[in-house]
Amino acid sequence: MIRDMSFAHFLGAGGVMDSWVIAFQIPNLSRRLFGEGAASASLMPVYRRQLEEDPQGAAKLANTVVTVIFVLLSAIVLISWLGLSVYTFSFAKNSETKIMLSLVSVMLPYMVMICTVAILAGILNTHKHFVSPAVAPILLNIFIISAVLVTGWAFSIPPVKQVFVIAAAVLAAGLAQIAIQVPALRAKSVIVRPAWDIHSQSFRRVIFLMAPMIIGITATQLNTLADTWIARFFSGSAEKGDFLTLLGMQLKYPLWDGAVSHLYYSQRLYQFPLGVLGISLATAIFPVMSSDVAKNDFDALKKTISQAAKGAVFISIPAIAGLILVAKPLVSVVFERGVFSAVDTQATARILLFYALGLCGFFSQQILARGFYAMQDSAIPMRSALIAVGINIVLNLTLIWFMGTAGLALSTAICSYLQVIILIIALRKKLGGSILDGLFSTSAKTFISTSLMAAVGVGIMFLMKDFPDKRWFNVLRLAAVVPSAAGVYLLTARILDIEALSLIGGRKRTKT
Repeated sequence: MIRDMSFAHFLGAGGVMDSWVIAFQIPNLSRRLFGEGAASASLMPVYRRQLEEDPQGAAKLANTVVTVIFVLLSAIVLISWLGLSVYTFSFAKNSETKIMLSLVSVMLPYMVMICTVAILAGILNTHKHFVSPAVAPILLNIFIISAVLVTGWAFSIPPVKQVFVIAAAVLAAGLAQIAIQVPALRAKSVIVRPAWDIHSQSFRRVIFLMAPMIIGITATQLNTLADTWIARFFSGSAEKGDFLTLLGMQLKYPLWDGAVSHLYYSQRLYQFPLGVLGISLATAIFPVMSSDVAKNDFDALKKTISQAAKGAVFISIPAIAGLILVAKPLVSVVFERGVFSAVDTQATARILLFYALGLCGFFSQQILARGFYAMQDSAIPMRSALIAVGINIVLNLTLIWFMGTAGLALSTAICSYLQVIILIIALRKKLGGSILDGLFSTSAKTFISTSLMAAVGVGIMFLMKDFPDKRWFNVLRLAAVVPSAAGVYLLTARILDIEALSLIGGRKRTKT
């Protein structure tokens, strides 16, 4: 959050920031594919079983996966460099595109580094160690924040040059992220060294699971990537002009320079509860699911999925209401400084409203997909994700003409629930209806608690409606609304005896 506040202050929401967002998405997508799912999720169940049956084979499997991923992605980086060079010199026409492609070239090696970190994190998670993997993204942010502040405040470097220093800081962060995993691995008696046992049955199983998982577990990320690229293509600018030629027709751009940045900032805010709570819950619960399957205890697996689903509902529903309630003051307090204007706040807050609607779907996706991966079934999540991504693109290209950038956010929210419905139906067929035991009761109590929370929040906002619409007054709004609303929610949840409250309180409860 501090990183993105720094971006807002120095880069704002214009062409340079748009180029940075697109460029960083390329290597960062590999983090989302591998760090939040595919490689580690495909490795963990197989590695867990190997640890119980053949510890030496497990070590060889882990080293082989690390080596193969490193070699494969290094080759992709080299080929991409060649392709980018040819395209930049032959086809790139405007300066914005050239800056974007140059930034991509600088940061491509980070793709190799962060994917290596992701595999190592998956190994550590299987050994029930979560600290070092959790620290890795913090290191990245520290490096980026330092680069932004030093280049902006100390040297006053123009944004066009500043972004390249930040890109170099990303590479330095990648090396540091790898380094901090090594001591934790050694503490678990895991020594990482090159290996190439690609013909083993366990490695083939990992690869067989990985390809579908890349699509299945990252549907939300793929949808937000589609949002960003469509926003970039359909945004006009002073350099591009007001009109684009599409299928032989001249059409006025539905968006303008800065649309990608507005999407980025709104995504950061809805992904804050998703990353801090949703991904954390899914990451922590996945080794438990894998252990249940390794023991062939499918009753325990159903119970684990049910508890996690109830936890997702308990956390995400109030988060939706909260983000909708304080969207504008939140954006103002977090981002409105430096070159990020009140107009940017208004645009970002409107997009955030529609992204927030999908939070329960985003949370549930992570839980349900991992249920399949624990059973080493990656086909169903892949098919559900392909359907969701395909419909998202169609909705994007439709809604963008009526709702602008907000239409892209609404489309992603809708498709998150579509994928959840597909996954629930498939899980019920595979495991039985008990995976949803207690979910209706938890949902009903959560909606009651959230309604009371929202009523208190709306009342406080109404009492403060005559306060000026300035950042420091918005700080007062948040300071009054957030703790009051959260307190009412938690108190009501305790009175209604919602089982999922134990996720926060750490106590076991007996009712649903």
